[in-house]
Amino acid sequence: MGILSDELLGQLLKFRSERDWQQFHTVRNLSVSMVVEATELLECFQWARDSELGRIVVDERAHIEEELADVAILLAYLCSDLKVDIDAAVRRKVTTNAKKYPIDRARGSSKKYDKL
Repeated sequence: MGILSDELLGQLLKFRSERDWQQFHTVRNLSVSMVVEATELLECFQWARDSELGRIVVDERAHIEEELADVAILLAYLCSDLKVDIDAAVRRKVTTNAKKYPIDRARGSSKKYDKL
């Protein structure tokens, strides 16, 4: 299983197939669309003060969830189309990051690994 259950992924793929949208879902188009949707998520917080973020998360919850769902759907399509096991990819990335950001040097720091 990846970021979505097999059942939900099947629903998404069926939805896309029924509308004949695969023709538009190239790797480039899906990648661009994922960035666009992530930007729409970011708009929820644009120009907000840090002190306002908690209220925005509550007030804009439905909108935030919709934008996160859009990003997840596009990621699921990409992973399916490219045959990427996202769970395995994330596990590899966590292992890589653990080496780049050892606890004794990275704990509490926002510095990039080459600046630790």
